[in-house]
Formats: sequence, structure tokens, C-alpha cells
Amino acid sequence: MKIESWLFVGLGIFFLIVSAVYTVVTHFEPAGSLALLLVGGLGVMIGTYLGFTARRVGSRPEDRSDAEVHEGAGEQGHFSPWSWWPLVLGLSCAGGFLGLAVGFWITFVAAGLAIVALVGWVFEYSRGDHAH
Repeated sequence: MKIESWLFVGLGIFFLIVSAVYTVVTHFEPAGSLALLLVGGLGVMIGTYLGFTARRVGSRPEDRSDAEVHEGAGEQGHFSPWSWWPLVLGLSCAGGFLGLAVGFWITFVAAGLAIVALVGWVFEYSRGDHAH
């Protein structure tokens, strides 16, 4: 993760420098200056997190040039292949953006659907056939 960390920190520093130059060149145009500043801060923040995680976790097979493909095999996490909740959550997010464009009342309906989808997704293993 060290390479990813340096990439994000480098991009963050680049965008912070671009933000300063943009602010001077445009005589402080607030929207663009703030957006570039926030992108730079986000890059530095992600890079810092990845750096701390790399120090804690140690070297991965992806970090070594002499690594083999089979060294990265094993458990990668638990994913639910039959879950419909991500689709419902995606539709509620699309409805939220539609509400911002068309009518603000649609955003409230989409927010309610998003809450239901999040609760369903979080608790999908707590009941039914697949309860643990």
C-alpha cells in the first residue's frame, strides 16, 4: 500500500499547488479555489490513511516485484451474491438526484427508500434462511 499512499499524497500536494496558482490567477474565484483545495485535502487524507494502514498491515504480495499470483489467494471478504438491497439503494440514490433536478419532494421519498434499503442491507443476515 505504500505505492498507493505516495500516489494519493502526490496528487493531493499537486492539487494544493494548483489551488494556490488558480486562486492567484483568477483573483480569488471562490468556487474553483475551494473545490481544488478540497480535492487536494482529500488526496492527502486518503494517502495518509493508506500510509498508516501499510505500516500496520505490512507488505502485501502486490508490493513486491518477485511475488507470485498464488500468494494473494485466500479469503477476500464476505459478499452476498443474492442480495437485492444494493440495487434498491442505487435506485434511491438515482431518485435523490432526480429530485434535485425535477422536484425537491422526490428527494424526501428517495431518502426514505434509502433508509429502508440501508437497514435491509445491514440486517439481511439477521433473519430468514441465511441468519447467522
